[in-house]
Amino acid sequence: MALFLLFHRLIVRPLFREPVRTTLTILAIALGVAVVLAIDLAGGAATGSFHSSMETLAGDNDLEIVASGGVPESVVGKLALLPYAIRVSPRIEDYGIIADTKKSLPLIGLDLVADGSAYAQNGSQSTADHQSQTESENLFEHLDDADSIWVGSSAGYKAGDHVGLLINDRVRSYTVRGVYADSNGNEAAIVMDLAAAQQALNRFGRVDRILLKVPRTPSPEDWQQRLRAVLPAGVEIRPQGTGTIENRRMLAAFRSNLRLLSYISLIVGAFLIYNTISVSVVRRRAEIGIVRALGASRGVILLAFIGEAACFGIASALIGLPLGRFMATGAVRLMAATVESLYVSSRPGSIELSTTSVFLALAIGIGIAVASAYSPAREASQVSPAEAMARGRREYDVRVHKSRDLWLALAVAVVAVAASRAPALAGKPLLGYLAAILLVVASSLAMPAFVHSLMSFSAKLVGRLLGVEAMLASRSLAASLRRTSVLVGALSTAIAMMTAVGIMVGSFRQTVMIWMGDQLPADLYLRPAGSAAADRHPTISSGLAEELAKLPGVAAIERLRIYEISYEGMPASLGSADLNVLRAHQDSDFFSGRPREQVLAELRDSNAVAVSEPFTYKHHVRAGDSLLLSLGETQASFRIVDVFYDYSSERGSILMDRNTMLKYLPDPAPSNLAIYVSQGAQLEKVRAEIEKVAAGHRVLMFSNRDLRGEAIRIFDRTFAITYALEAVAVFVAVMGIAGALLALVIDRRRELGLLRFLGAAAGQVRKLILLEAGLLGLLANLAGLALGFALSLILIYVINKQSFGWTIRFHWPVEVLLGALTVVYGATVLAGIYPAEVAVRLNPLEVVHEE
Repeated sequence: MALFLLFHRLIVRPLFREPVRTTLTILAIALGVAVVLAIDLAGGAATGSFHSSMETLAGDNDLEIVASGGVPESVVGKLALLPYAIRVSPRIEDYGIIADTKKSLPLIGLDLVADGSAYAQNGSQSTADHQSQTESENLFEHLDDADSIWVGSSAGYKAGDHVGLLINDRVRSYTVRGVYADSNGNEAAIVMDLAAAQQALNRFGRVDRILLKVPRTPSPEDWQQRLRAVLPAGVEIRPQGTGTIENRRMLAAFRSNLRLLSYISLIVGAFLIYNTISVSVVRRRAEIGIVRALGASRGVILLAFIGEAACFGIASALIGLPLGRFMATGAVRLMAATVESLYVSSRPGSIELSTTSVFLALAIGIGIAVASAYSPAREASQVSPAEAMARGRREYDVRVHKSRDLWLALAVAVVAVAASRAPALAGKPLLGYLAAILLVVASSLAMPAFVHSLMSFSAKLVGRLLGVEAMLASRSLAASLRRTSVLVGALSTAIAMMTAVGIMVGSFRQTVMIWMGDQLPADLYLRPAGSAAADRHPTISSGLAEELAKLPGVAAIERLRIYEISYEGMPASLGSADLNVLRAHQDSDFFSGRPREQVLAELRDSNAVAVSEPFTYKHHVRAGDSLLLSLGETQASFRIVDVFYDYSSERGSILMDRNTMLKYLPDPAPSNLAIYVSQGAQLEKVRAEIEKVAAGHRVLMFSNRDLRGEAIRIFDRTFAITYALEAVAVFVAVMGIAGALLALVIDRRRELGLLRFLGAAAGQVRKLILLEAGLLGLLANLAGLALGFALSLILIYVINKQSFGWTIRFHWPVEVLLGALTVVYGATVLAGIYPAEVAVRLNPLEVVHEE
């Protein structure tokens, strides 16, 4: 009871006497907790619980059979004739877009007679009109109709509705024959009979996947070995859901990087808790001395201040929980858009605030608060009663040790440089992250020396420029070195991460713009209408390209075809292009530096490929190595002739000549068309002619400029969540500055009261506090810019390279950085307005009498 009373009087009661400062500190930590929780919840919904849309209606199968470009239909018959009790379920898988709503849904082709009739039956019974059994039976008359579809209940259709579907580059009308319940892991999808889906997608003679349900004995691994013997060389058999596992593995780096970015706010919050407890220790030095003199042990003092930090942590966690859940709603939309654009089509899962999430928030809030408060709390418990009542002792210690800490900072920085040069561990840039953390630590250790040197050097200069108030402000910050260095460290860390990410994103953006200038030489580009995604490659009717090539204003047409494949257990893109067209119209950027024509000559009509930079990094290959690719029914070896830069996706790409691909995958339909206008022809007239020819096809046409603008728009959307995380970190730091300045004013009541007593005007006191805020912002901007530059080098040349395999050219986004730093500096000065008003309202007579 006595300990509780002591805690209440020494710790709790002073907190309630300063509600604004206490609230700012709690809110700052709560924001950090909320950001980490929001990213964790959104990451779990958008990537962690990733479930491929193509797993809809996949059932309880054990194995799956896949092949690049599709599995030959003859394999289905071969498996069905085997003397084993195996359930064979062939599937066609793609996407269809509802013409009216533009909503994209998985398009699944099933053998409805064999294993899909249950969906038709269940669907007919769950329609809004509750059709009779006779009507239900009549549904089976339409199983073979090419215009029959079944849809998930959440799509909002009922039996008998007519739906226009955009499939590839054509819109056709279909009739809903039934509705199935899209629950238990399924999502709304468009279901067709297998033959109808093959016709709609023009995939005759092949299926996308074959699902197998095998007996329990022997094991699925034994069944794999047994069935592999009867399959063609290019066809793969693997556990069902392997594609989902591969995509989850691919998304892991994306989720890890976001999670680490979210920790920035917590790092800033840790600085603020450290500062808050330090202020509490300094302000209550007299009470500490009295309590120690009356017999309180060092452990009691330690627990008291640790308890104060724990109170901040608990309050912050309780506020951060609902705030994090609210922020997760917006975060999951941004993350889902990024996943769709750069990785794979998927449906985000639900955001679940589970017991684990609650414990995570509490652990983060209390853990960060207690850990960052331990050092000042321990120092408070170690001093003797006489030292506890002595003024200025702690500030003297910091000044004495600043040179030692500077040497220590240099040593930590050297270790950071060494860590940054180490290779990735298990494919992850763990030592790169360590290097970044060590640089932040080195910056924190060097901060007292940096602040003291700069403030001591500039005191007279700023005094001449801005008056005696500026000189007093500069000397005051140098005198309270412990507090000042922590505040500058907190804000400079947030600014550094903002600067580093700003430089990285700006460099990446500039690199992509230069790359697109080389990769988009055509005048016009065509692709099927509908939403674009990294793993979706709908095709254009092959006859359309032939018709367009005959137009008088068209000089050449380049056909590009892309397939999604799996190589060494990881997703990749396999593409082909008309290299004869490329020879006449495009300059390519290859790693070897060889002339473009020399590289393309090796690719034409031969088993040779060029691979993208991310592919070489993921699979540890280089020019001169060979790749064994499964294409259709066969396996073939291809020699890597060179490596090209590619920033369209981090999945990794393989490029070959179109004629070579057609030998193995003889589907001539292109995924995209690049159209070159004849010299002297008017672009708008040619475009109008193309639109007339393509009138019966749903295609989108872009000019070179339009396509670049669309690519940059997607790029900026991809990094929107990164900007949001940095903004929160800076906001947390600015809130901490406001709270710390307020504490500074309250702690310096006597000093400010004496200034007023000696004749200082209210305006001069206000100017003094605002100048202190401005100097803090200036110091933080200088330190943050230097640290941010160093961190940007690690982000660009270490973490990015080891995570995604991209080469990024360094670029200073001067306008963006200047604008951001100006806003941060302005916010820091504004944060001093309320503390300045508190200082002005102090009654000098009461303050002097109090002391």
